[in-house]
Amino acid sequence: MPSDAAKESTRRAWRALGFFCGRNVTAKEWRIVGSVKGLRKFAAEIRKYASNPANDRLSEYTQFGPAMNLEVGTSHQTEITEQWIGGPLVELLRLATLIERSAQDNVVGKRIALRSNFSPLAPYELILDVRDEAFDPALADPTCS
Repeated sequence: MPSDAAKESTRRAWRALGFFCGRNVTAKEWRIVGSVKGLRKFAAEIRKYASNPANDRLSEYTQFGPAMNLEVGTSHQTEITEQWIGGPLVELLRLATLIERSAQDNVVGKRIALRSNFSPLAPYELILDVRDEAFDPALADPTCS
C-alpha cells in the first residue's frame, strides 16, 4: 500500500498532467479522463510528439502518467494495445485533431470511443471521459485514495 507521501506525490503529478490515463484490462480499454482543457492538453502532448521528426523511427515513444503507464509511439500502422497507442506520425497527428474535435463543452459527462476512427481493428478501445472544468484528475486514480 502506498504511503501518504507517495499518494500525495501521485496526486500532484496527475494534477500537473491535467488528465488521468488508465487501462482496464478486463474491458480492454484505455480511459483518458479529464476536463475539456485537460483532454486538449493530452491532444497537445500527442501533437508535440508527432511533430518531432526525431520520433519518426519505429518504436520511439513517450510516456504519460505518474507511473508512466501509457505510451504513445511510432509504429507502421495505427494500434491501441495493452501497452500503447501507436501509429505513423501523420496518424498520431490525426488522432490529436480527433481528440481536440471530440473534447468540447457540449459533451461534458459523456464517454467518447475513438477506436473506430483511429484504429478500427485494434484490440483495445480508446475512451475519452469528458468531465467538467472543476475535475481533479487525481480523483480518477484509485491508488490515490
